Amino acid sequence: MSEVDERSKELIKTRIISKLKDIKSFPQFVLETLRKLNDPTSNASDVAQSLSRDEGLVLRVLKLANSAAYGMSRNISNISEAIALLGYKNVSNIVLAATVYSVMDKGLSGYALDRGELWRHSLTVAYASRYIAQVTGKVQTEDAYVGGLLHDIGKVVLNDYVRFGYGLIVKMVEEEHVPFPEAEFRVLGFDHAMVGALLTERWDLPEAYQMAVAYHHKPNELPEDKLQYQPILDVVSVANSICLMLGIGLGADGLQTYMFPEPLERLGITNFEDLMADLVDFAGRIAQEMVDMKGL
Repeated sequence: MSEVDERSKELIKTRIISKLKDIKSFPQFVLETLRKLNDPTSNASDVAQSLSRDEGLVLRVLKLANSAAYGMSRNISNISEAIALLGYKNVSNIVLAATVYSVMDKGLSGYALDRGELWRHSLTVAYASRYIAQVTGKVQTEDAYVGGLLHDIGKVVLNDYVRFGYGLIVKMVEEEHVPFPEAEFRVLGFDHAMVGALLTERWDLPEAYQMAVAYHHKPNELPEDKLQYQPILDVVSVANSICLMLGIGLGADGLQTYMFPEPLERLGITNFEDLMADLVDFAGRIAQEMVDMKGL
């Protein structure tokens, strides 16, 4: 048998949808902070009032602000001043990363990922996405960062079901040479990208992130009415493929990794080898970021 029977597949689908509801939404203060960060009428004091309800985030923002202000004659100890210095986009990403970290920081045996590996991969893809966005100029760098950070979030929900169907999925990958996400879908009726998109929708995140998550393994299949999101999708897809090629977070789904040439062409990337070499340098930064997150 190469696939689960239809009755079992429908049962799995029902349980996956139910499990989505069990994943906690963002804490109220996080939603409030993100709303203020996206409100052009708010000021740094408004944001600081919401953010101050989490001491770990305050310390993280102050640390980054002082790093950004290196060389200034004094340290920054006021959270409002730190927010103003870093800018709303950077602060928003800090809040999102800290919240997503609490969901991702676990081992996923279904994907053969030890604790910390999903976060390491996601964070590296986020940094790589930001860099690719910067050098190509096709998408806002911080939007690319968030898309990269979230791209594999569906694995958290789908892990138990992939573990259940692991033998069938891997057999299909090895014998039929299909990508792991395609085998996921054929066996379970869902793949982790679809589930991740449902989760980002439940979190009420922008549609651009939903599309980047949903299609990062299928960058050439974005619906025609969503083509405005092609640049962020291409950036995240390329970043993810490169990170898997470099062996970063190479779990079970790294089998049969494929780099589509079309995203590279659309982004104007002509020297792929140089890009890969540049991204190797992010390893040290990621290690420090992981240490910082564990301290929150």
